[in-house]
Amino acid sequence: MGLAHFAISVGSKKKVEAHTEQVRKNGFKIIGEHRTTGDGYYESVISDPEGNLIEITE
Repeated sequence: MGLAHFAISVGSKKKVEAHTEQVRKNGFKIIGEHRTTGDGYYESVISDPEGNLIEITE
């Protein structure tokens, strides 16, 4: 049991892309590049320093 991931909604596709690029510039690992998922969400997935997965969503 535990945390699988958590998501942060940023409001638009452009903001998902901008936040993903900022995270990349700050040296964090991008697990999944921004994309539209099979269930219709636009997101990217990053990893924090402790390995937790964070979805940046539209």
